Amino acid sequence: MPGPAVRTTTILTGALLLLVTGCSSDSGTDKVQTIEAATAAVSPAVSTQPAGAVIPVGNPVSAAVFDGATDTVAMLTPDGRRLLILPATAPGTPLPDGALRDVSLPGGVAALGAPRDGTVAVPAGRSVVRVNLATGETATTPVDGDVQSVALLGDGRMAVGTADGVVHEVDANGTESHRADGLVSVDALGVTGDRLAALDRRQTSVTEVDLADGNLGLALRAGEGATNLTTDGFGRILVTDTTGGELLSFTTDPLMMHQRFPVPNSPFGVAVDEKTGLVWVTVTGTNEVVGFDLSTGIPVEKHRYPTVRQPNSVAVDSDTGVVFVASATGEGVQRIDVAGH
Repeated sequence: MPGPAVRTTTILTGALLLLVTGCSSDSGTDKVQTIEAATAAVSPAVSTQPAGAVIPVGNPVSAAVFDGATDTVAMLTPDGRRLLILPATAPGTPLPDGALRDVSLPGGVAALGAPRDGTVAVPAGRSVVRVNLATGETATTPVDGDVQSVALLGDGRMAVGTADGVVHEVDANGTESHRADGLVSVDALGVTGDRLAALDRRQTSVTEVDLADGNLGLALRAGEGATNLTTDGFGRILVTDTTGGELLSFTTDPLMMHQRFPVPNSPFGVAVDEKTGLVWVTVTGTNEVVGFDLSTGIPVEKHRYPTVRQPNSVAVDSDTGVVFVASATGEGVQRIDVAGH
């Protein structure tokens, strides 16, 4: 199916987008112009059979990630109280009884950062719960703030974003080594190499974060209502602008926007296939997931599949190219074998 006309934009510092320099002071955050955080459009009833196979999981899902170390999909319920862990079985293989595991959590914001070494971190009020995806064991780390987002940094360290616009660097015991403030809220965190970036939904912006110096770096407006962020092995920061109907691509050092591509009908979830470089975006207004190739510098739509209702989250097994799309209305997780379509 042909996609919409391409609109690719390269933005230099100071051109076309609002560029601001952050700082560690919080004195001006109450004067910053903000918007209501964008949300996914409510999906219509499914009118086309979802592609691939749909696996019942018994719960709505608001966030999903794939962990290559354990070959599992981790899915978080909207209240943050249940983490569902699904093994990545081969295409056509039925799920064995008891294969879907359910880990109970304290509850919090339904957000998942990229897993690391078989572990995923989950916001849980004023703490972070790290879940071992192989065993289901949990470990809790206290945080000075209401946690909105987490990025695992290695060596037990975490970057933790809180609802008051602060990014904390803490170890596994909760000891804080660095912090940077000045955002309105820290709704997603992404790591590219040794660099950290934060998404602020209420400012619809992407900001570099220098935890070692305790400062915010360059910031760029991210469309009209950005919602989700992921990163890839090419050093890109990929953001869905749900209100503006676009997929945005940034790079760091310095922070620059390189691409804007129209994705109508409420783009929301985003994930990357590290092997093929395909970027997968869910579209809740039409119950679809779309795969884009960004390798030439001009995004090209390569795949478009009908999905389960309310596809708010997507995850990719980069080893096989299999795409998992989870329903936020409880209609299961969809497994699409892209190579077989």
